[in-house]
Amino acid sequence: MKIRKANIRLEHTMIENVFLHENKKEEQTLIAIPDLEWSTVISYEEDIQACKQRLYTSLVSRVEEEVAEQLTNKINFWVREM
Repeated sequence: MKIRKANIRLEHTMIENVFLHENKKEEQTLIAIPDLEWSTVISYEEDIQACKQRLYTSLVSRVEEEVAEQLTNKINFWVREM
């Protein structure tokens, strides 16, 4: 399990911890953002652009567009570096 710091301001709070758990056996990564009560699973085989679109669509239902885009880019970077 890795914990990354997003440090993105959301209204009067900060989105800080993003948890990433890589499951090599099932070839997927679990992403969780407790501050948003949000999580998802990304398969190793999922196309990068499809993954970014799916993440953005899911996040934009919880936060404003700018924040969703920032989180999507950070999550994509962290998952690809693992």
